[in-house]
Amino acid sequence: MTKTIYARAALLAGCAGIATFAAPLAAQDEVAGTTASEQEDGVIIVTARRREERLIDVPLSVTSLSGESLIQQGVQDLTQIAQQVPNLTLEVSRGTNTTLTAFIRGVGQQDPVAGFEAGVGLYIDDVYLNRPQAAVLDIYQVERIEVLRGPQGTLYGRNTIGGAIKYVTAALPDKTSLMVRGTYGSYDQADLIVSASTPITDNLKIGASGARLSRGGFGENLTLGTENYNKDVWAARGTIEFDSGPVFVRLSGDYIKDNSEARQGHRLIPGQLSGAPVLDDVFDTRAGLDIVDQEVEAYGGALNVAIELSDTLTFKSITGYREDKSTTPIDFDSLPAVDLDVPAIYENEQFSQELQLLYEGDRLSGVLGFYYLDANAFTAFDVALFTTLNGLTAQTLGDVDTKTWSVFGDFTYDLTDTISVSVGGRYTNDKRSSRVLRTTFLGGFSDLFGGAGFPIAVTSDFDDSATFKDFNPRASISWQPNANHNVYFTYSQGFKGGGFDPRGQTTACRNSTGGACTPQEVFDFMAFDPETVDSFELGWKASLLDNRVNIRLAGFLGQYDNVQIPGSVGFDSNGDGTNDSFIGITSNAASADVNGIEFEGTALIGKDFAGDGSRFSINWSLGVLDAKFNTFIDAFGNDVADQRVFQNTPDITAHMGFNMGLPVGGGMMDFIGLASLRSDASQFEVPNPFLDQDGFVLVDASIVYTADSGLYSIGLHGKNLFDKEYIVAGYNFVAGGVAGAPFIPTLGREGTLTGFYGDPRRIFVTGQINF
Repeated sequence: MTKTIYARAALLAGCAGIATFAAPLAAQDEVAGTTASEQEDGVIIVTARRREERLIDVPLSVTSLSGESLIQQGVQDLTQIAQQVPNLTLEVSRGTNTTLTAFIRGVGQQDPVAGFEAGVGLYIDDVYLNRPQAAVLDIYQVERIEVLRGPQGTLYGRNTIGGAIKYVTAALPDKTSLMVRGTYGSYDQADLIVSASTPITDNLKIGASGARLSRGGFGENLTLGTENYNKDVWAARGTIEFDSGPVFVRLSGDYIKDNSEARQGHRLIPGQLSGAPVLDDVFDTRAGLDIVDQEVEAYGGALNVAIELSDTLTFKSITGYREDKSTTPIDFDSLPAVDLDVPAIYENEQFSQELQLLYEGDRLSGVLGFYYLDANAFTAFDVALFTTLNGLTAQTLGDVDTKTWSVFGDFTYDLTDTISVSVGGRYTNDKRSSRVLRTTFLGGFSDLFGGAGFPIAVTSDFDDSATFKDFNPRASISWQPNANHNVYFTYSQGFKGGGFDPRGQTTACRNSTGGACTPQEVFDFMAFDPETVDSFELGWKASLLDNRVNIRLAGFLGQYDNVQIPGSVGFDSNGDGTNDSFIGITSNAASADVNGIEFEGTALIGKDFAGDGSRFSINWSLGVLDAKFNTFIDAFGNDVADQRVFQNTPDITAHMGFNMGLPVGGGMMDFIGLASLRSDASQFEVPNPFLDQDGFVLVDASIVYTADSGLYSIGLHGKNLFDKEYIVAGYNFVAGGVAGAPFIPTLGREGTLTGFYGDPRRIFVTGQINF
């Protein structure tokens, strides 16, 4: 069993997301969203519980999207799968090209700076990515992507309180293979991927790939004359696989370089000092910050080993190392003046080691595991406020070490032929060490960014650590009256460790008498505690009409406690009435209930209409979420829960898709359509009518011809066909502006209220040749 699982895990290029081999595209299978490698007589196979199982048998909320269906739909990066998964939000983080913001069932993390842990875990063939930088993965020939909703921890290496996104990639083939795939389309998009692999011996295979991904900008930087929202990526990967039968070894390494121009925001209000009007094109900007280039470089490697010790026992080792470096110029105010300009540096490094012992018996199956992570995240940025005081710059350095180890286990026992119970638990020991150094400069940017500024004051010099320990249980019971139905109830608890605000300013701490804080009070001011979620889920999965209809229905209750609320506010350091810096204030200010339902399904409406292999299938999803804060304590000690909302969490997410296949001239012509709906959503906990996005619908369509021989395929794809404008992220440093009130800048003098937008309408063609 384990050898089969690992034979399926192969070549996705880490942060590049590029596989080194592509099996020939085959016609769409009976069940929409699955491929032949995932089916046995139309049955979807997943590895959500660390072993291969039918999706219907897993007592968890799991969505499985096949790599073949994603390619046929023209899906090109990870964020686009959120259109098909209920209660999932995936976005490119504000002011970046490749940093991922992820939320599942209202739980996630928007801020990508060092010190904040992700609420949603991202795994590539079981290797956890610790940081969101370089995590907007491009999708090529992935066997499938599994999205697990709800707390995960008794099966996967890292605690993830909201859920997990798991890549499962294709295996290297037994024969020498070469694949060439190209794309050309709107905004001068031109992509080329070349992948090759070959067996060296009966037991040894190698593979390599390279990719060039490029696209012109959706808009223009009118100040600098550069493109805005363009793409300029190079990537490469190599893999070696050894399979002797009882022993499977996979060694892989990848590299990505992203030289895309800085993605700058669109001002939603006129300049409060300059009077600069709002631009007509939401993809245009007037941002003037250019003292550093936008650049992302990421690389890493993984060693996966599986040894079959007996017919029932398997040992696994998963070793991973990753490193990435980024520079980015974030012009918060998006105007030529240095009003609120923030050049930033991100450097991340991680080493992880996971050991597993899997047992697969007649009635008992499960996993015991140990996980270790040693990671460092470094963030440095200047906050330049030259319109407030010429040459005024506030620099922040945040250096965070994370050392965590965990032991976990999860076992399922069949009480009878129809009833099974699962129990699991995880003990976690998280140690977080943080250094926060903040310095005020005059005379310009700091020397870290090549400026001539000189330091005049140190406002934070914090260096401390804390250890967070917890045990989190999981239990479920499943009743399967027959092979086609599964009714289950699951309880699981999620845990996310605490830490220290990497933008905290120790001199902002004041005790109850208004005086300077003691060392313990400073520690408490900078620190925030762990948060937990207790999740209760009742579900039903069914396969009806000889697997022609598959449905999954789940209702869940989530009790979310000690919610970590990170935020940035303008700060007046000298009491002159003008904010001359901004500081981070993170607290466990809230508790909340997150309840909802999810409904997913696929249906084969018709097959062999005229005995010619034609077919028509539909697929759908619906997520309904009721997320409300029970308490929310603000900075003044007031409970403002009735004035706060969940960020990046629409009440309704839904989609409807279809695939109609018709035989044409020695191949299959697939007509594919998808409409996805997201209801109103807020960017932050405090609603803002300028930044918050009203509900909208996106419509995509594709026509793909695939030769029966599998030699080639040609596709025409349209994304966002009705050219909907929609906000995915933003910055807000103004007060007022509602119901006729004036905008009052809270940092800088122009006022910062900027939005970042999802992709406009794009049309592109794809072609693939397999040798």
